Amino acid sequence: MKTVRVAAARNPFDLLCDDIAPDKSISHRSAMFALLSDRPSRVKNYLRGEDTLATLSIVRSLGVAVEEEDEGAIRIVPPERIVEPEEILDCGNAGTAMRLFCGLLAGVEGSFVLTGDRYLRRRPMRRVVDPLRKIGAAIDGREGGNLAPLHIRGGALEPFEYHSPVDSAQVKSALILAALRAKGTCRYKENFLSRDHTERMLLGMGAELRKAEEGWIEIEPLAKPLEPLDLRIPADPSSAFFFAVAAAIVPGSVVRFTEISLNPTRIEAFRVLESMGAQVEYRIVEDRYEPIGEIRVAYGGGLRAVEVSERIPWLIDELPALAVAMAVAEGTSRVRNAAELRVKESDRIASVLTALEACGIETEEYPDGYAIRGGELRAARIDSHGDHRIAMSFAVAGLLCGMEIVDTDCVATSFPNFFDILSRITEVE
Repeated sequence: MKTVRVAAARNPFDLLCDDIAPDKSISHRSAMFALLSDRPSRVKNYLRGEDTLATLSIVRSLGVAVEEEDEGAIRIVPPERIVEPEEILDCGNAGTAMRLFCGLLAGVEGSFVLTGDRYLRRRPMRRVVDPLRKIGAAIDGREGGNLAPLHIRGGALEPFEYHSPVDSAQVKSALILAALRAKGTCRYKENFLSRDHTERMLLGMGAELRKAEEGWIEIEPLAKPLEPLDLRIPADPSSAFFFAVAAAIVPGSVVRFTEISLNPTRIEAFRVLESMGAQVEYRIVEDRYEPIGEIRVAYGGGLRAVEVSERIPWLIDELPALAVAMAVAEGTSRVRNAAELRVKESDRIASVLTALEACGIETEEYPDGYAIRGGELRAARIDSHGDHRIAMSFAVAGLLCGMEIVDTDCVATSFPNFFDILSRITEVE
């Protein structure tokens, strides 16, 4: 179990981040969605993190050939039909992979077993398993199918109309993937639009998805294989946001991000940081599968408290880093309607508040969020609980006071070069 020590930054920084980790969500999906075509897909800048490499390994087990090409691209060659694998399919720490593969494989003839690391095996899967079972999927696992390992016996699926009780891109994506193999038109609805990479990418590949009345999405089953992907994966806004917070809390600092996704469902945390007093600028450069461009974040003279209770699905992954900004903002910040934090890689409400209190910050816990009273951070020893976002958030907090982070191996799941970039700002050992 690795421990990292971060020293307080001695000077302001002006940082060009042109090597932020590629988008994790799009990387997972590009490997999976290539299975829906009958021709090779070409993907540049695929994230080489542990989680996304696990997804690449799984599609290989399902019959895909993955070939390395020039310029860091990979060629993903689908099989004539998905192969029934000989081995258990290991998703690592990736809840996205496990939930989306449930939907992808539920309609495929064969037997498939999905597992993951000790943290993923504790995460709830019923939110995906239950609606898939209702349309004919045969899925079993521990606690009646709530916990991995999960066994999927794929087969024919019935058309469905499902109004999801949770606004989750993972649930939505799993049901959309299942709908592509159903016997007829399917309808899906969520109360608030969650991150929409799945819809954008599948539409770009030629899938028949359309918006219907009152927020419903209608999905037609595949009549023929989809067009192959040809994309360069942009920088991940969720990964970039750690360094956006760094610039917002270290006086006089600036950070610039290039070739980053500007999908509106992915940059809400930057909007919140801007409302707190950071200087944030955006510029779109291209827009094919996703709007892509540049973001500049600069220290704005100090942060002020904010209340966050809307558009939570658009910033759920960034809330731990945003909590660090709240911890040094003037006044008391509040987050509500974020119970989804309880079922991430750790219980992120408990993990964030425990860590902040160790740093001398006053907090209050709610069932669906928390209050953070801004103050002065002090150095502490922080347990990440195997959660990459907790580890990186409090490493950034260390720029103000120094910090020791325990169990940092998890950072490699999503942002392998995070500490390399942080070391351009301060001493990391």
